[in-house]
Amino acid sequence: MNKPLRRIAIFCGLLILTLLIRDNWLQYAKADSLSQDPANRRVLIARYATPRGDIIVGGSPITGHTQTEGDFKFKRTYKNGAMWAPVTGFVSQAYGANQLESVNDGILSGTDDRLFFRNTLDMITGKENKGGNVVTTLNAAAQKAAYDGLKAQGGKGAVAAIEPSTGKILALASFPSYDPSTIAGGSTSDEKAWKKLQKKNNPADPMLNRALREVYPPGSTFKVVTAAAALEHGLYTDADEKTDSPDPWTMTGTNTKLPNEGNIPCKNATLRVALQYSCNTVFGKVGADLGNEKMLETAKAFGFTEEQFTPVRATASVFSDDMNPSQTALSSIGQFNTATTPLQMAMVASAVANGGTLMKPYMVDELQTHNLDAIEKTDPEELGKPLSAENAQILQSMMETVVEKGTGTKARIPNATVGGKTGTAQHGVDNSENPYAWFISYAKVDDSAPVAVAVVVEDENAVRDDISGGGLAAPIAKSVMEAVINSKK
Repeated sequence: MNKPLRRIAIFCGLLILTLLIRDNWLQYAKADSLSQDPANRRVLIARYATPRGDIIVGGSPITGHTQTEGDFKFKRTYKNGAMWAPVTGFVSQAYGANQLESVNDGILSGTDDRLFFRNTLDMITGKENKGGNVVTTLNAAAQKAAYDGLKAQGGKGAVAAIEPSTGKILALASFPSYDPSTIAGGSTSDEKAWKKLQKKNNPADPMLNRALREVYPPGSTFKVVTAAAALEHGLYTDADEKTDSPDPWTMTGTNTKLPNEGNIPCKNATLRVALQYSCNTVFGKVGADLGNEKMLETAKAFGFTEEQFTPVRATASVFSDDMNPSQTALSSIGQFNTATTPLQMAMVASAVANGGTLMKPYMVDELQTHNLDAIEKTDPEELGKPLSAENAQILQSMMETVVEKGTGTKARIPNATVGGKTGTAQHGVDNSENPYAWFISYAKVDDSAPVAVAVVVEDENAVRDDISGGGLAAPIAKSVMEAVINSKK
Protein backbone atom coordinates (compact mmCIF):
# COMPACT_ATOMS: atom_id res chain seq x y z
CA MET A 1 0.00 0.00 0.00
CA ASN A 2 1.42 3.33 -0.98
CA LYS A 3 1.89 6.11 1.52
CA PRO A 4 -1.17 8.27 0.66
CA LEU A 5 -3.53 5.28 0.86
CA ARG A 6 -2.01 4.22 4.17
CA ARG A 7 -2.62 7.70 5.61
CA ILE A 8 -6.21 7.67 4.42
CA ALA A 9 -6.76 4.20 5.96
CA ILE A 10 -5.27 5.29 9.29
CA PHE A 11 -7.40 8.46 9.26
CA CYS A 12 -10.56 6.48 8.50
CA GLY A 13 -9.68 3.98 11.23
CA LEU A 14 -9.29 6.83 13.74
CA LEU A 15 -12.65 8.23 12.69
CA ILE A 16 -14.30 4.82 13.21
CA LEU A 17 -12.59 4.42 16.61
CA THR A 18 -13.72 7.91 17.64
CA LEU A 19 -17.27 7.10 16.54
CA LEU A 20 -17.26 3.86 18.54
CA ILE A 21 -15.96 5.63 21.65
CA ARG A 22 -18.55 8.36 21.27
CA ASP A 23 -21.32 5.83 20.69
CA ASN A 24 -20.39 3.83 23.79
CA TRP A 25 -20.07 7.01 25.85
CA LEU A 26 -23.59 8.06 24.88
CA GLN A 27 -25.15 4.60 25.30
CA TYR A 28 -23.57 3.69 28.62
CA ALA A 29 -21.87 6.52 30.48
CA LYS A 30 -24.48 9.15 29.55
CA ALA A 31 -27.53 6.90 29.25
CA ASP A 32 -29.10 7.80 32.60
CA SER A 33 -28.59 11.55 32.34
CA LEU A 34 -29.94 11.61 28.78
CA SER A 35 -32.97 9.53 29.68
CA GLN A 36 -33.75 11.93 32.54
CA ASP A 37 -33.14 15.08 30.56
CA PRO A 38 -36.43 17.02 30.47
CA ALA A 39 -35.64 18.08 26.90
CA ASN A 40 -35.58 14.44 25.73
CA ARG A 41 -39.09 14.07 24.34
CA ARG A 42 -38.44 10.51 23.15
CA VAL A 43 -38.41 9.34 26.77
CA LEU A 44 -41.65 11.19 27.54
CA ILE A 45 -43.28 9.87 24.37
CA ALA A 46 -42.34 6.32 25.37
CA ARG A 47 -43.55 6.96 28.93
CA TYR A 48 -47.06 7.88 27.77
CA ALA A 49 -47.22 5.41 24.87
CA THR A 50 -48.83 2.68 27.00
CA PRO A 51 -51.62 2.73 29.61
CA ARG A 52 -50.47 3.51 33.13
CA GLY A 53 -51.31 1.00 35.87
CA ASP A 54 -53.93 1.76 38.50
CA ILE A 55 -54.06 2.71 42.15
CA ILE A 56 -56.53 0.37 43.83
CA VAL A 57 -58.82 0.91 46.83
CA GLY A 58 -61.01 -1.92 48.10
CA GLY A 59 -60.53 -3.92 44.92
CA SER A 60 -61.55 -1.07 42.59
CA PRO A 61 -59.33 1.39 40.70
CA ILE A 62 -59.53 5.06 41.65
CA THR A 63 -57.44 5.96 38.59
CA GLY A 64 -57.73 5.35 34.87
CA HIS A 65 -56.44 6.58 31.53
CA THR A 66 -57.71 8.07 28.31
CA GLN A 67 -56.26 8.45 24.81
CA THR A 68 -55.24 11.89 23.61
CA GLU A 69 -54.12 13.47 20.37
CA GLY A 70 -50.49 14.40 19.79
CA ASP A 71 -47.19 12.77 20.78
CA PHE A 72 -48.41 11.53 24.17
CA LYS A 73 -50.93 8.75 23.53
CA PHE A 74 -52.33 8.30 27.05
CA LYS A 75 -52.95 10.56 30.01
CA ARG A 76 -54.06 9.86 33.58
CA THR A 77 -57.64 10.18 34.80
CA TYR A 78 -58.96 10.07 38.38
CA LYS A 79 -62.25 9.03 39.94
CA ASN A 80 -63.39 11.38 42.73
CA GLY A 81 -60.03 13.06 42.23
CA ALA A 82 -60.36 15.73 44.92
CA MET A 83 -61.27 13.15 47.55
CA TRP A 84 -58.34 10.88 46.73
CA ALA A 85 -55.69 13.49 45.85
CA PRO A 86 -53.97 13.27 49.29
CA VAL A 87 -53.47 9.56 48.59
CA THR A 88 -52.70 9.40 44.87
CA GLY A 89 -51.03 12.74 44.26
CA PHE A 90 -50.87 13.58 40.56
CA VAL A 91 -49.01 12.55 37.42
CA SER A 92 -48.87 15.11 34.63
CA GLN A 93 -47.46 15.17 31.12
CA ALA A 94 -46.26 18.71 31.85
CA TYR A 95 -45.59 18.92 35.59
CA GLY A 96 -44.22 15.56 36.69
CA ALA A 97 -45.68 13.58 39.61
CA ASN A 98 -45.87 13.43 43.38
CA GLN A 99 -46.99 11.17 46.24
CA LEU A 100 -47.96 7.58 45.30
CA GLU A 101 -47.87 8.43 41.61
CA SER A 102 -44.22 9.42 42.04
CA VAL A 103 -43.04 6.95 44.71
CA ASN A 104 -44.41 3.99 42.74
CA ASP A 105 -43.87 5.46 39.28
CA GLY A 106 -41.75 2.55 38.08
CA ILE A 107 -44.50 0.03 38.81
CA LEU A 108 -47.32 2.21 37.46
CA SER A 109 -45.46 3.18 34.28
CA GLY A 110 -44.22 -0.37 33.69
CA THR A 111 -40.52 0.54 33.75
CA ASP A 112 -39.62 -1.10 37.08
CA ASP A 113 -37.04 -3.89 36.72
CA ARG A 114 -39.36 -6.22 38.65
CA LEU A 115 -41.74 -6.10 35.69
CA PHE A 116 -39.07 -7.25 33.20
CA PHE A 117 -40.26 -10.87 33.01
CA ARG A 118 -43.92 -9.83 32.60
CA ASN A 119 -43.05 -7.25 29.95
CA THR A 120 -40.90 -9.79 28.07
CA LEU A 121 -43.77 -12.29 27.99
CA ASP A 122 -46.12 -9.61 26.71
CA MET A 123 -43.64 -8.69 23.98
CA ILE A 124 -43.29 -12.32 22.89
CA THR A 125 -47.05 -12.89 22.86
CA GLY A 126 -47.72 -9.59 21.12
CA LYS A 127 -49.71 -8.08 23.99
CA GLU A 128 -49.62 -4.38 24.76
CA ASN A 129 -47.29 -3.43 27.60
CA LYS A 130 -49.10 -2.01 30.63
CA GLY A 131 -48.03 -0.66 33.98
CA GLY A 132 -48.52 -2.56 37.22
CA ASN A 133 -50.95 -1.76 40.02
CA VAL A 134 -50.56 -0.25 43.48
CA VAL A 135 -53.01 -1.79 45.96
CA THR A 136 -53.62 0.52 48.91
CA THR A 137 -54.77 -0.10 52.48
CA LEU A 138 -57.40 2.66 52.25
CA ASN A 139 -61.04 2.14 53.22
CA ALA A 140 -63.30 3.84 50.65
CA ALA A 141 -66.16 4.43 53.09
CA ALA A 142 -63.85 5.94 55.71
CA GLN A 143 -62.20 8.20 53.12
CA LYS A 144 -65.59 9.43 51.92
CA ALA A 145 -66.75 10.11 55.47
CA ALA A 146 -63.54 12.04 56.19
CA TYR A 147 -63.64 14.13 53.02
CA ASP A 148 -67.37 14.82 53.18
CA GLY A 149 -67.06 15.83 56.83
CA LEU A 150 -64.28 18.31 56.13
CA LYS A 151 -66.08 19.68 53.07
CA ALA A 152 -69.32 20.17 54.99
CA GLN A 153 -67.45 21.98 57.75
CA GLY A 154 -65.72 24.27 55.28
CA GLY A 155 -62.51 26.10 56.00
CA LYS A 156 -59.41 23.93 56.03
CA GLY A 157 -58.53 20.68 57.71
CA ALA A 158 -57.35 17.10 57.54
CA VAL A 159 -58.15 13.60 58.73
CA ALA A 160 -55.89 10.59 59.24
CA ALA A 161 -57.23 7.17 60.26
CA ILE A 162 -55.18 4.07 61.11
CA GLU A 163 -55.86 0.41 61.89
CA PRO A 164 -54.03 0.15 65.25
CA SER A 165 -53.13 -3.55 65.06
CA THR A 166 -51.31 -3.28 61.72
CA GLY A 167 -50.58 0.41 61.01
CA LYS A 168 -52.65 0.34 57.82
CA ILE A 169 -53.79 3.83 56.86
CA LEU A 170 -57.57 3.70 56.34
CA ALA A 171 -58.25 7.33 55.49
CA LEU A 172 -56.12 10.32 54.54
CA ALA A 173 -58.17 13.37 53.67
CA SER A 174 -57.27 17.02 53.21
CA PHE A 175 -59.45 20.03 52.47
CA PRO A 176 -59.53 22.11 50.36
CA SER A 177 -58.34 19.75 47.67
CA TYR A 178 -58.03 19.56 43.88
CA ASP A 179 -58.78 17.19 41.02
CA PRO A 180 -55.50 15.80 39.59
CA SER A 181 -57.28 15.09 36.29
CA THR A 182 -57.30 18.81 35.52
CA ILE A 183 -53.49 18.94 35.32
CA ALA A 184 -52.79 15.45 33.89
CA GLY A 185 -52.26 16.63 30.31
CA GLY A 186 -50.14 19.26 28.66
CA SER A 187 -52.78 21.48 27.10
CA THR A 188 -53.51 25.14 27.64
CA SER A 189 -56.36 24.22 29.98
CA ASP A 190 -53.98 22.12 32.09
CA GLU A 191 -51.59 25.06 32.29
CA LYS A 192 -54.38 27.37 33.45
CA ALA A 193 -55.52 24.84 36.04
CA TRP A 194 -51.96 24.42 37.32
CA LYS A 195 -51.52 28.16 37.78
CA LYS A 196 -54.79 28.41 39.70
CA LEU A 197 -53.64 25.70 42.11
CA GLN A 198 -50.34 27.36 43.07
CA LYS A 199 -50.25 28.88 46.54
CA LYS A 200 -49.15 32.29 45.22
CA ASN A 201 -52.38 32.39 43.21
CA ASN A 202 -54.57 30.51 45.68
CA PRO A 203 -53.91 31.20 49.39
CA ALA A 204 -56.02 28.16 50.37
CA ASP A 205 -53.17 26.04 48.91
CA PRO A 206 -55.35 23.12 47.75
CA MET A 207 -52.34 21.03 46.68
CA LEU A 208 -50.97 20.94 50.24
CA ASN A 209 -51.43 17.51 51.81
CA ARG A 210 -52.46 18.71 55.26
CA ALA A 211 -52.70 15.18 56.66
CA LEU A 212 -49.00 14.47 56.03
CA ARG A 213 -47.18 17.72 55.31
CA GLU A 214 -48.72 20.39 57.56
CA VAL A 215 -47.84 20.69 61.25
CA TYR A 216 -50.25 22.29 63.70
CA PRO A 217 -50.08 23.00 67.43
CA PRO A 218 -51.97 19.99 68.83
CA GLY A 219 -53.43 21.80 71.81
CA SER A 220 -54.95 19.60 74.48
CA THR A 221 -54.82 16.42 72.37
CA PHE A 222 -51.13 16.33 73.34
CA LYS A 223 -52.20 15.80 76.96
CA VAL A 224 -52.61 12.13 76.02
CA VAL A 225 -48.84 12.01 75.42
CA THR A 226 -48.21 13.87 78.68
CA ALA A 227 -50.46 11.45 80.58
CA ALA A 228 -48.53 8.54 79.03
CA ALA A 229 -45.26 10.14 80.16
CA ALA A 230 -46.59 10.55 83.72
CA LEU A 231 -47.54 6.86 83.85
CA GLU A 232 -44.45 5.49 82.11
CA HIS A 233 -42.01 7.47 84.25
CA GLY A 234 -43.82 6.64 87.49
CA LEU A 235 -44.85 10.18 88.39
CA TYR A 236 -48.36 8.78 88.88
CA THR A 237 -49.37 5.14 88.78
CA ASP A 238 -53.16 5.25 88.70
CA ALA A 239 -55.80 7.17 86.76
CA ASP A 240 -57.67 7.96 89.96
CA GLU A 241 -54.74 9.03 92.10
CA LYS A 242 -54.86 12.66 93.22
CA THR A 243 -52.18 14.81 91.60
CA ASP A 244 -50.15 17.50 93.35
CA SER A 245 -51.61 20.28 91.21
CA PRO A 246 -52.66 23.61 92.74
CA ASP A 247 -55.16 25.79 90.91
CA PRO A 248 -54.00 28.34 89.98
CA TRP A 249 -50.50 27.01 89.33
CA THR A 250 -47.60 29.38 88.78
CA MET A 251 -45.24 28.01 86.15
CA THR A 252 -41.85 27.01 87.53
CA GLY A 253 -39.26 29.78 87.40
CA THR A 254 -41.81 32.46 86.53
CA ASN A 255 -44.50 34.64 88.08
CA THR A 256 -46.95 33.59 85.36
CA LYS A 257 -50.04 31.60 86.25
CA LEU A 258 -51.15 28.93 83.79
CA PRO A 259 -54.92 29.32 83.38
CA ASN A 260 -57.63 26.72 82.90
CA GLU A 261 -60.59 27.24 80.59
CA GLY A 262 -63.60 28.09 82.72
CA ASN A 263 -64.56 27.02 86.21
CA ILE A 264 -63.53 23.36 86.16
CA PRO A 265 -62.42 21.04 89.01
CA CYS A 266 -58.66 21.00 88.41
CA LYS A 267 -57.18 21.52 91.88
CA ASN A 268 -55.26 18.32 92.73
CA ALA A 269 -57.46 16.54 90.20
CA THR A 270 -56.81 12.92 89.27
CA LEU A 271 -55.39 12.21 85.83
CA ARG A 272 -58.81 10.92 84.78
CA VAL A 273 -60.64 14.08 85.86
CA ALA A 274 -57.85 16.26 84.45
CA LEU A 275 -58.18 14.61 81.02
CA GLN A 276 -61.98 14.69 81.24
CA TYR A 277 -62.02 18.45 81.85
CA SER A 278 -58.73 19.16 80.02
CA CYS A 279 -56.94 20.80 82.96
CA ASN A 280 -53.98 22.89 81.81
CA THR A 281 -52.67 23.24 85.36
CA VAL A 282 -52.44 19.48 85.93
CA PHE A 283 -50.74 18.55 82.66
CA GLY A 284 -48.56 21.65 82.54
CA LYS A 285 -47.24 20.81 86.00
CA VAL A 286 -46.79 17.14 85.02
CA GLY A 287 -44.58 18.27 82.13
CA ALA A 288 -42.55 20.60 84.36
CA ASP A 289 -42.19 17.92 87.07
CA LEU A 290 -41.02 15.30 84.58
CA GLY A 291 -38.71 17.73 82.80
CA ASN A 292 -37.82 18.22 79.17
CA GLU A 293 -35.72 15.06 78.84
CA LYS A 294 -38.43 12.62 79.97
CA MET A 295 -41.16 14.40 78.03
CA LEU A 296 -39.02 14.35 74.89
CA GLU A 297 -38.29 10.65 75.41
CA THR A 298 -42.00 9.83 75.50
CA ALA A 299 -42.83 12.08 72.55
CA LYS A 300 -40.11 10.38 70.48
CA ALA A 301 -41.48 6.96 71.45
CA PHE A 302 -44.78 7.97 69.84
CA GLY A 303 -42.96 9.05 66.66
CA PHE A 304 -42.28 12.75 67.21
CA THR A 305 -39.11 14.32 65.70
CA GLU A 306 -38.89 11.67 62.92
CA GLU A 307 -40.21 11.77 59.37
CA GLN A 308 -42.54 8.92 58.52
CA PHE A 309 -42.61 7.20 55.12
CA THR A 310 -45.95 5.69 54.24
CA PRO A 311 -44.29 5.35 51.60
CA VAL A 312 -45.14 9.01 50.90
CA ARG A 313 -43.06 11.20 53.22
CA ALA A 314 -44.78 12.74 56.22
CA THR A 315 -43.22 15.80 57.87
CA ALA A 316 -41.58 15.23 61.25
CA SER A 317 -43.64 16.42 64.22
CA VAL A 318 -41.93 18.69 66.74
CA PHE A 319 -41.24 18.47 70.45
CA SER A 320 -38.21 20.57 71.36
CA ASP A 321 -35.21 19.85 73.55
CA ASP A 322 -33.29 22.34 75.72
CA MET A 323 -36.49 23.89 77.09
CA ASN A 324 -36.77 25.41 80.55
CA PRO A 325 -39.49 24.17 82.96
CA SER A 326 -42.12 26.75 81.94
CA GLN A 327 -41.52 26.09 78.24
CA THR A 328 -41.76 22.36 78.91
CA ALA A 329 -45.03 22.97 80.77
CA LEU A 330 -46.52 24.84 77.81
CA SER A 331 -45.25 22.25 75.34
CA SER A 332 -46.82 19.52 77.46
CA ILE A 333 -50.27 21.00 76.88
CA GLY A 334 -49.64 21.21 73.15
CA GLN A 335 -48.53 24.83 72.88
CA PHE A 336 -45.18 26.68 72.71
CA ASN A 337 -43.07 24.88 70.03
CA THR A 338 -45.03 21.63 69.91
CA ALA A 339 -46.35 21.00 66.41
CA THR A 340 -47.67 17.86 64.77
CA THR A 341 -49.20 16.36 61.66
CA PRO A 342 -52.65 14.75 61.82
CA LEU A 343 -50.97 11.44 60.94
CA GLN A 344 -48.78 11.74 64.05
CA MET A 345 -51.75 12.31 66.36
CA ALA A 346 -53.55 9.34 64.77
CA MET A 347 -50.42 7.34 65.65
CA VAL A 348 -50.74 8.47 69.29
CA ALA A 349 -54.36 7.31 69.50
CA SER A 350 -53.46 4.12 67.64
CA ALA A 351 -50.68 3.17 70.08
CA VAL A 352 -52.99 3.66 73.07
CA ALA A 353 -55.72 1.57 71.43
CA ASN A 354 -53.22 -1.17 70.50
CA GLY A 355 -52.15 -1.88 74.08
CA GLY A 356 -49.16 0.46 73.97
CA THR A 357 -47.60 -0.88 70.76
CA LEU A 358 -47.11 1.59 67.91
CA MET A 359 -47.20 0.09 64.42
CA LYS A 360 -45.52 1.77 61.46
CA PRO A 361 -48.18 3.53 59.36
CA TYR A 362 -48.36 2.48 55.71
CA MET A 363 -50.83 2.83 52.83
CA VAL A 364 -49.51 0.47 50.15
CA ASP A 365 -50.55 -3.12 50.79
CA GLU A 366 -49.23 -4.72 47.62
CA LEU A 367 -47.57 -4.04 44.28
CA GLN A 368 -48.86 -6.07 41.32
CA THR A 369 -48.26 -6.73 37.65
CA HIS A 370 -51.11 -5.69 35.37
CA ASN A 371 -52.44 -9.27 35.43
CA LEU A 372 -52.61 -9.12 39.27
CA ASP A 373 -49.53 -11.23 40.09
CA ALA A 374 -48.00 -10.03 43.36
CA ILE A 375 -44.60 -8.34 43.11
CA GLU A 376 -44.21 -7.10 46.66
CA LYS A 377 -46.31 -7.32 49.82
CA THR A 378 -46.04 -4.98 52.82
CA ASP A 379 -45.83 -6.70 56.19
CA PRO A 380 -46.90 -4.83 59.36
CA GLU A 381 -43.91 -3.53 61.30
CA GLU A 382 -43.66 -2.54 64.94
CA LEU A 383 -42.31 1.00 65.28
CA GLY A 384 -42.02 1.06 69.07
CA LYS A 385 -43.71 0.59 72.41
CA PRO A 386 -44.32 4.02 73.93
CA LEU A 387 -46.18 2.63 76.94
CA SER A 388 -46.74 -0.68 78.68
CA ALA A 389 -49.91 -2.72 78.19
CA GLU A 390 -50.94 -1.92 81.77
CA ASN A 391 -50.48 1.82 81.31
CA ALA A 392 -52.21 1.66 77.93
CA GLN A 393 -55.27 0.21 79.64
CA ILE A 394 -55.19 3.01 82.21
CA LEU A 395 -54.96 5.61 79.46
CA GLN A 396 -57.74 3.93 77.50
CA SER A 397 -60.04 4.18 80.52
CA MET A 398 -59.19 7.89 80.84
CA MET A 399 -59.87 8.59 77.15
CA GLU A 400 -63.13 6.64 77.34
CA THR A 401 -64.22 8.83 80.26
CA VAL A 402 -63.65 11.89 78.03
CA VAL A 403 -66.18 10.52 75.53
CA GLU A 404 -68.62 9.12 78.10
CA LYS A 405 -68.97 12.26 80.19
CA GLY A 406 -66.29 14.78 79.22
CA THR A 407 -65.62 17.08 76.29
CA GLY A 408 -65.90 14.36 73.63
CA THR A 409 -69.50 13.20 74.00
CA LYS A 410 -70.30 13.96 70.33
CA ALA A 411 -68.07 11.02 69.34
CA ARG A 412 -70.20 8.39 71.09
CA ILE A 413 -71.12 5.42 68.88
CA PRO A 414 -73.87 2.93 69.81
CA ASN A 415 -72.57 -0.58 70.57
CA ALA A 416 -68.96 0.60 70.50
CA THR A 417 -66.52 1.83 73.12
CA VAL A 418 -64.93 5.09 72.08
CA GLY A 419 -61.96 6.83 73.65
CA GLY A 420 -60.93 10.31 72.68
CA LYS A 421 -59.43 13.69 73.50
CA THR A 422 -60.47 17.12 72.31
CA GLY A 423 -58.16 20.04 71.68
CA THR A 424 -58.43 23.71 70.82
CA ALA A 425 -55.03 25.03 69.79
CA GLN A 426 -53.98 28.67 69.72
CA HIS A 427 -53.27 30.15 66.30
CA GLY A 428 -51.70 33.42 65.19
CA VAL A 429 -49.69 36.09 66.97
CA ASP A 430 -51.00 36.44 70.54
CA ASN A 431 -53.74 33.94 69.65
CA SER A 432 -55.24 36.55 67.31
CA GLU A 433 -56.65 34.13 64.73
CA ASN A 434 -59.33 31.48 65.09
CA PRO A 435 -57.91 28.44 66.91
CA TYR A 436 -57.54 24.96 65.46
CA ALA A 437 -60.13 22.40 66.57
CA TRP A 438 -58.72 18.91 67.21
CA PHE A 439 -60.06 15.50 68.10
CA ILE A 440 -58.17 12.23 68.39
CA SER A 441 -59.95 8.98 69.12
CA TYR A 442 -60.30 5.24 68.67
CA ALA A 443 -63.25 2.87 68.63
CA LYS A 444 -63.42 -0.63 70.12
CA VAL A 445 -65.93 -3.32 69.17
CA ASP A 446 -65.85 -6.70 70.92
CA ASP A 447 -62.45 -5.87 72.47
CA SER A 448 -61.01 -5.18 69.02
CA ALA A 449 -59.95 -1.65 68.04
CA PRO A 450 -60.40 -1.43 64.25
CA VAL A 451 -59.67 2.28 63.88
CA ALA A 452 -57.91 5.28 65.41
CA VAL A 453 -58.54 8.76 64.03
CA ALA A 454 -57.14 12.29 64.20
CA VAL A 455 -59.08 15.29 62.90
CA VAL A 456 -58.01 18.93 62.73
CA VAL A 457 -60.27 21.75 61.54
CA GLU A 458 -59.32 25.35 60.82
CA ASP A 459 -62.41 27.47 60.16
CA GLU A 460 -61.57 31.11 59.60
CA ASN A 461 -65.24 32.07 59.26
CA ALA A 462 -66.56 30.36 62.39
CA VAL A 463 -67.58 32.33 65.45
CA ARG A 464 -64.55 32.12 67.73
CA ASP A 465 -66.53 31.11 70.82
CA ASP A 466 -68.13 28.26 68.87
CA ILE A 467 -64.80 26.63 67.96
CA SER A 468 -63.95 23.50 69.91
CA GLY A 469 -62.55 20.08 69.19
CA GLY A 470 -65.65 18.48 70.62
CA GLY A 471 -67.95 20.62 68.49
CA LEU A 472 -66.20 20.75 65.10
CA ALA A 473 -63.80 17.81 64.90
CA ALA A 474 -65.43 15.06 67.01
CA PRO A 475 -68.45 14.58 64.70
CA ILE A 476 -66.12 14.05 61.73
CA ALA A 477 -64.08 11.50 63.69
CA LYS A 478 -67.29 9.73 64.69
CA SER A 479 -68.42 9.40 61.07
CA VAL A 480 -65.04 7.97 60.04
CA MET A 481 -65.04 5.44 62.90
CA GLU A 482 -68.62 4.40 62.09
CA ALA A 483 -67.69 3.91 58.43
CA VAL A 484 -64.85 1.56 59.36
CA ILE A 485 -66.97 -0.37 61.87
CA ASN A 486 -69.86 -0.77 59.40
CA SER A 487 -67.51 -1.90 56.61
CA LYS A 488 -66.36 -4.81 58.78
CA LYS A 489 -69.86 -6.15 59.47
